[in-house]
Amino acid sequence: MTNIAAGPQAQSPAEAERQLKRAKKAALAAFLGGALEYYDFFIYATAASLIFSKIFFPAGDSTVALLASFATFGVAYVARPFGAVVFGHLGDKIGRKNTLVLTLVLMGAATFLIGVLPDFNTAGYWAPALLVLLRLMQGLSAGAETAGASALSTEEAPEGRRGFFASFAMSGISAGIVLASLAFLPVAAMSEADRLAWGWRIPFWLSVIVLIVAYLVRRSLDEPEVFEEKHDHGELVKLPFAKMFKTHPAQFFQVALMSFETVTNTFMQSFGLAYAVTVGVPASTMLWVSIAGNVLAIATQPLMARLSDSLGRRPVFIAGVLGSGVMIFVYFSVISTGNVPMIFLTSTLITAGTYAMSNAIYPAWFSELFNVKVRYSGMAIGLQIGILCAGFTPLLGTALVGTDKANWGPAAWIVAASSVLAVAGALWARETSRTHLRDLGNPVN
Repeated sequence: MTNIAAGPQAQSPAEAERQLKRAKKAALAAFLGGALEYYDFFIYATAASLIFSKIFFPAGDSTVALLASFATFGVAYVARPFGAVVFGHLGDKIGRKNTLVLTLVLMGAATFLIGVLPDFNTAGYWAPALLVLLRLMQGLSAGAETAGASALSTEEAPEGRRGFFASFAMSGISAGIVLASLAFLPVAAMSEADRLAWGWRIPFWLSVIVLIVAYLVRRSLDEPEVFEEKHDHGELVKLPFAKMFKTHPAQFFQVALMSFETVTNTFMQSFGLAYAVTVGVPASTMLWVSIAGNVLAIATQPLMARLSDSLGRRPVFIAGVLGSGVMIFVYFSVISTGNVPMIFLTSTLITAGTYAMSNAIYPAWFSELFNVKVRYSGMAIGLQIGILCAGFTPLLGTALVGTDKANWGPAAWIVAASSVLAVAGALWARETSRTHLRDLGNPVN
């Protein structure tokens, strides 16, 4: 492993101040982009749990309709690997900045258009077909958003603080989930007739506000200097996707395994909400549960990432993944009893505690495993393997749990098994927290 001290000579105070300003700007852009992407993504998850099964599909068996609704939720995860390939290629060829602006606009447009779709009674089967099409657009965008924001933030961060600055992409995601939950609170309080007729559309329309702010910040970004150096010297590769598999196959599979840690959050935000409603916990209560945990996670994730800058990525990541794998059993157990205070407590301990430990670290760690020439592609494509599986776990959990309110065990075991896969990837991957930026992803590391 290459030590930081072996890198370039120390910066002058003016150079250090300039880099710090760039790092803060990149972190802000990552935060806002993450907020928009996951506001959009999780208002869909909430609507899929509470609304879409009732308006976009034929009347009939409610469980079948919910399964169909979760299936539309999952199709975006099928599109995400394709988005990772396409936008990963662009990010490694034309730059991080322009690619991130493009993914932002794609997500924002798809989300707004979902809010104007006709329902099944108006358009018949065209309604779910158009819903799936726009969901696929969301998936294409999301397939490259986190990877691009993470790569840019990592490359702009000062040495020894990459974990901290890259983690703001994850804090942005938590902020997006908070905004999505807040947007649905008044919707959940409406009469069912108003909620199904027009109320559910409002959160989708409101995404335009976040889109405008995030767009303005991203347009003002610069390309990271380490990327510009490769560009100016003609060292960028023609096919980053193919080059990554040739030079970084192990790192690709390590990231793919570690990305299974995202199953925890996906289950809590979609399946957990639907399951709680079936056992009598009000949807509004579960939205407040999500808000409480994610508000705290906005603050705790940078702290966890800063800890990984000091102690290393691996120990903090593994501790978080194992903690989530154990706590998820407590989480579903207390939901099944309807004990609201305990639901708040366990959800917060996971979201702002154990899950924050692993989630805050992966933006820097996954990026650090790849060389700058294939970093965007490597992280984006590898990350989507686990996330693709995560997208369909609510569907699998719903099918296995069925209508038996006490049968929450299969759902918890899915999360636990995913945690084991993530730990296996972490044990395999190299520790990168003290490797110099320009040495990351090199064979000599």
